[in-house]
Amino acid sequence: MEFSQYPVNALLYITNRPELVFTEGDGMWLTDHNGKRYLDYLQGWAVNCLGHSPQCIQDALATQSKKLINPSPAFYNEPAIALAALLTENSCFDRVFFANSGAEANESAFKLARKWGKLNKNAAGENRYEIITFDHSFHGRTIAAMSASGKAGWDTIYAPQVSGFHKANLNDLASVKKLITDKTVAVMLEPVQGEGGVIPASREFMQGLRALTKEHGILLIVDEVQTGMGRCGELFGYQLSGITPDIMTLGKGIGGGVPLAAMLCREEIACFEPGDQGGTYNGNPLMTAVGLAVAKALLAPGFLQSVKDKGEYLSKALLKLTEQHGLAGERGDGLLRALKLGSDIGPQIVDKARDMGPVGLLLNSPRPDLLRFMPALNVTIEEIDQMISMLSDVLSQLRTELKR
Repeated sequence: MEFSQYPVNALLYITNRPELVFTEGDGMWLTDHNGKRYLDYLQGWAVNCLGHSPQCIQDALATQSKKLINPSPAFYNEPAIALAALLTENSCFDRVFFANSGAEANESAFKLARKWGKLNKNAAGENRYEIITFDHSFHGRTIAAMSASGKAGWDTIYAPQVSGFHKANLNDLASVKKLITDKTVAVMLEPVQGEGGVIPASREFMQGLRALTKEHGILLIVDEVQTGMGRCGELFGYQLSGITPDIMTLGKGIGGGVPLAAMLCREEIACFEPGDQGGTYNGNPLMTAVGLAVAKALLAPGFLQSVKDKGEYLSKALLKLTEQHGLAGERGDGLLRALKLGSDIGPQIVDKARDMGPVGLLLNSPRPDLLRFMPALNVTIEEIDQMISMLSDVLSQLRTELKR
């Protein structure tokens, strides 16, 4: 194709992509092969927590690449040790296993829970292995992670699914109670269902779920691949509810743009033995050096408070936009928010916003009746105002076209 000097059909077709190639990124901005700039409210699906190419990541990559890139996970390395220590010091967890993607971190959580259920059998002496997850949830694209997910249609794409996952309804404690059996080992949820439409688990539900799992002697796993690393205004989303989970998974923001993920657990759950889990690049010093730089930036004085403040500002701006254009409201936590459109115009808005000129706007519509906003956590108030103004123009233009 003419928009690229290389044959793009060499890439396996997995999604529809617009005919543009991004060549540079800086903070909240991307630049394509024609020099057009785009205000980016996707940020790699909440991956670039400090925006595109932040200086601290550039420095970490340059410095670490000159020292040590990959000694193999058979040995300790300094960045992995340092990042694990920082994560445990700032959470309720004691142990960290590093991985490369959120799906891989979730696979590790499934394995650890099942291993724990094998060691802590039910009254009949049987292994406990069933995990309760939630409708509309998203836990990754491996076969087991898809089986755990409640995304519509995923139960048939690669059937048969991995057995042992049962779906409850978010914010409905009674639906969880109905699914608990003597084979249940854990309940797993996202503090905010991102791909499902930015649906927060209520504080009361999170607290009730923790009490319920303790009552039945089962584990509570929080999938914080999207909500973790400052996205919701606390370092981790579970902290908003004041609970203590047993296992947590991280991805996306922990690497700030490089492939890094983690599974954390409390000491009494850490039952892996040599050979139970591993991975060629797990804890790679090049990636964990970046993760350490990102974590230090998020833990700098005032940073997380600024995320809360800007989250509230974005929420109010979206509500104002709702009033102006007759939309259905907004929801979310921190800087993970959704605008409820009231009709299935999300994909049209995404296309029009991207193609508007001379500056484009990159948005995401995980469901056709809403938009999801995942800006860099250091987005400025001016960049929020600019997005709202651009989106308002798109809504006005679309409304005029629909009236014709």
